[in-house]
Amino acid sequence: MKLFLLAGEASGDRLGAELMRGLRHLKPDVSFRGIAGPEMQSEGLDSLFDMAELSVMGLAEVLPKYFALKRRLDQTVAGVLAWKPDILVTIDSPDFCLRVARAVRAADPSIRTCHYVAPTVWAWRPGRAKKMAGYIDHVLALLPFEPPYMQAEGMACDFVGHPVAAQAALTSKQIAQFQADFGLDPARRSLVVLPGSRASEIKRLLPIFCNVVAQPCFAEFQLIFPTLPHLEPLLRAEIDALAQDTVLVTGAGLSAADAAEQRLVAYGAATAALAASGTVSLELAAAGTPMVIAYDMGFISRLVIGAMLKIDTVTLVNLVSETRAVPEFIGKNCNAERIAPALQQILDAPDAQAQAIKTTMTRFGRGDPELPYRAARAVLRGLE
Repeated sequence: MKLFLLAGEASGDRLGAELMRGLRHLKPDVSFRGIAGPEMQSEGLDSLFDMAELSVMGLAEVLPKYFALKRRLDQTVAGVLAWKPDILVTIDSPDFCLRVARAVRAADPSIRTCHYVAPTVWAWRPGRAKKMAGYIDHVLALLPFEPPYMQAEGMACDFVGHPVAAQAALTSKQIAQFQADFGLDPARRSLVVLPGSRASEIKRLLPIFCNVVAQPCFAEFQLIFPTLPHLEPLLRAEIDALAQDTVLVTGAGLSAADAAEQRLVAYGAATAALAASGTVSLELAAAGTPMVIAYDMGFISRLVIGAMLKIDTVTLVNLVSETRAVPEFIGKNCNAERIAPALQQILDAPDAQAQAIKTTMTRFGRGDPELPYRAARAVLRGLE
């Protein structure tokens, strides 16, 4: 069986790696090609090109890179058609991935298509589901309430949970070893700061996040900045200017699996987190770390997306737990003056989010021994 996998950012790379492991466990003769990051590559997938080239978000942000992205899109479509896989699995990054799927379907309708991570049609642009139905056969949904939106348009859809919920609970020994490795004082409190996994996000959010943690009320905290090795230069100059003790955690020199575990331990070693909006909120929840979420984008993107949003929160913990336990500061509210007091409040009462985090992990499948194989089983059922 042949699968072409396409991921466009770090969170998709992690989902793809888990899917590969699950498929290989259930069907050992499976083979893979595609576009991948370090985690999928560590599972044996040779990427056609560097996945980081696709990590662009926002309407205005994409325009300067349009022609480069178009070349990569054409290259990806050609790679799929030349190999003729049993199934094309596109993972998140819908602006790029769904264009690839549409072009492949137009050129060769015999290739089955599966999109992993249902688009948030319940939040904005509901018409996307109807358009997808013309070229996507099957959708794998992370959220339990998403399948009806896809099924209503004629696509098969399975709720598969999120593999982060299958992570074993962090131990005090792991956290103590992490603190020792990075010279952190276990008697002092730490903040983990996560300004995104895309260069464009970091450039926009890191100065704001640094302004937050530079406030006098956070002067005694140790600061942990997990990131990816190729993004380290973007963070280094900003964080070196901070007065606090800071550590940059890149996973350099580790296998992809060990680097992913190191990030989770970094989250668990912190009293609280300040993070960009995205699936990192689920990883923080898996580590039991209370959080404040903040995000901003270009002016045009902010206006357009803000006008389309149908919900009052974009944080997955809030959505899945059906609470508003996690404070979030989006768009014009993403500034240090608003974020700092909310972060201080979380630090004063770190248990306030505990129930919402527990509910989120339970609904994503924590405790289900089949969770690591749900996505893989759904893909195989679709082929059968």
